[in-house]
Amino acid sequence: MTEAGNKAQKELLVALAGNPNVGKSTVFNALTGGKQHTGNWPGKTVGSAYGRFRCGGREAMLVDLPGAYSLLAHSAEEEVARDFLCFGGADAAVVVCDATCLERNLNLVLQTLELKGRAVVLINLMDEAEKKGIRVDVPRLEKELGVPVVAARAREGKGLDECIQRLSALCEGQEEARPAQVFYGEKLEAAIERVRAALGETRAPARWAALRLLEGDEPLLDKLEAYEGRPLREELSSLLEKERAALPEEALRDGLVESIFARSEVICRRCVQGPAGPDERRLRIDRLLTGRFTGTLAMLLLLALVFYITISGANLPSALLSRGLFYLLSRVRALLVFLRLPEGLVSLIADGGLRVLFWVVSVMLPPMAIFFPLFTLLEDVGYLPRVAFNLDHAFQRCRACGKQCLTMLMGFGCNAAGVVGCRIIDSPRERLVAVLTNNFVPCNGRFPTLIAILSMFFVGAASGGAATALSALLLTGLILLGVFVTFAVTRLLSGTLLKGLPSSFALELPPFRRPQIGKVLLRSILDRTLFVLGRAAAVAAPAGLLIWLLANLHIGEMSLYAHLTGFLDPAARLFGMDGVILLAFALGFPANEIVVPLILMGYLSSGTLVEMGELAALKALLTAHGWTLSTALCTLLFSLFHWPCSTTLWSMYRETGSLKWTALGFALPTGVGLGLCFLVNLCLKPFGL
Repeated sequence: MTEAGNKAQKELLVALAGNPNVGKSTVFNALTGGKQHTGNWPGKTVGSAYGRFRCGGREAMLVDLPGAYSLLAHSAEEEVARDFLCFGGADAAVVVCDATCLERNLNLVLQTLELKGRAVVLINLMDEAEKKGIRVDVPRLEKELGVPVVAARAREGKGLDECIQRLSALCEGQEEARPAQVFYGEKLEAAIERVRAALGETRAPARWAALRLLEGDEPLLDKLEAYEGRPLREELSSLLEKERAALPEEALRDGLVESIFARSEVICRRCVQGPAGPDERRLRIDRLLTGRFTGTLAMLLLLALVFYITISGANLPSALLSRGLFYLLSRVRALLVFLRLPEGLVSLIADGGLRVLFWVVSVMLPPMAIFFPLFTLLEDVGYLPRVAFNLDHAFQRCRACGKQCLTMLMGFGCNAAGVVGCRIIDSPRERLVAVLTNNFVPCNGRFPTLIAILSMFFVGAASGGAATALSALLLTGLILLGVFVTFAVTRLLSGTLLKGLPSSFALELPPFRRPQIGKVLLRSILDRTLFVLGRAAAVAAPAGLLIWLLANLHIGEMSLYAHLTGFLDPAARLFGMDGVILLAFALGFPANEIVVPLILMGYLSSGTLVEMGELAALKALLTAHGWTLSTALCTLLFSLFHWPCSTTLWSMYRETGSLKWTALGFALPTGVGLGLCFLVNLCLKPFGL
């Protein structure tokens, strides 16, 4: 094969870079058809996603780098992006910018061009810029930067074909790039040249590497030594020490940053025309949503509204789904009987594994199919960064990272997802704090138990919409209690086992954007609802088999289930519950959704999981078995604060790699829950409540 043929067959490696909230993930998905989320908050992309696309006549792999504001490696995101551009072997880069705030984005563009001169700059969100009266002179900008510049509307797919064409032309040598360089002042430029000469040829661009070494980037020096196989620290130490002495650290850093921003300002002054002042309408909305008092009030009202819609909207679909699934269960049972399987085996499969599985699906799917799209809608509109802004100060006062508020929000959908999401936190100490405290906010799986008990014992005589609204408000109150305890335990850990100062992070408030309803529904249903449901269903069926065995195997005249509830009863009474309730929580370890049915099964001495039925009848049954207001409150608190489910606990172990920290993640919420239940029982028992 000829050299030209070999070149045509070689797969291109293309880096996709950009600030957070510029539509980088949207570009990635449009080019590759990938399944990566397009979340509208800073720091969403933590690792690097990969996907393939056609670039001219060649296959290309696109690597979606973490969103970063610069390449000075002050955060994990910046370090990942910088290292890939420097050492990852990329043939070219595509840098995505936001047309509405181009000057800020050019900081990253200019730094990227120092590392990877073969690049295409994609100016996204041109439609939003036009609405704001901002006009970008693309040909002039291309001349200023010295690389291809393409205007785009990635959500509509416009400009992406041109981007691929220009990228292909660059990689095939049909178009030449002459990337602009930042001038750092005569004194610093002379120092860069001396270090560059001493450094010689390296895998990283020599001018860029010299500048970073002058700045004191020790991790980069270690990586250069590893890649080059030379004792660069020994070779350059005296020269670097001499140059740094002539250029004080503060003056060097300030001069470097000022030069980049000055160059960005000059380019924008020449290439961008539009309103000089800020968007007053957005500022007014942001003052309302992030104000000291109004921001908190808006956050609580939106949370209550989400719960109201979830509760009211899930009732009918849940009933219909339950009816359909349990009809299917009867048909499966009839089939097993027709196949002449032993009655015990038929009951084990149908009344054990399948009944629990169908119960979990009918209880979980409808509220998740409502909650997750609503949550994703707030994310897509751009509201979640405002929530993070409102909660950041509280986490900082607890000596934790403000990014923990984002992982806490993920926990409302699924605590396991929240634990994995803690990877966005750079500091190992603060990441561990976030992992250990994520279970203090209730996941979607605990909502059925919380809502049922609230409706039966605390809503009172209200009915219809009033009952739903009151349930939503009470549920919001419980959520706030979980958030408050999260703050308290975070502060305790930060002052004892995990001492340290909080780190700062850059939190950008993105512009509000019209949500893409179709993509929101598709992403929330496929990537969140079905993912969480599938994980719960995978453990529900085996749990059903175990529950059936405990309920149907007897020692003497009592089942194993009854023996266990009797054994646990004395201890449970100390915490305002009974043995049936405590065993239900223990057996609900694989899936929190089955706690209430397990309680009913224990009271009715049934060998199978029992449907909840009407709340009035359920309340009468619970009251007949000794439930009081104190019992209901203690069960609520323990449902809110108890051990993580099996999936979350496994996620804790995978993220920490430590049995010790995983055990602490199990013990912390359990200890808090038992302690609160003990206090409530101690205070209410004398009054007979």
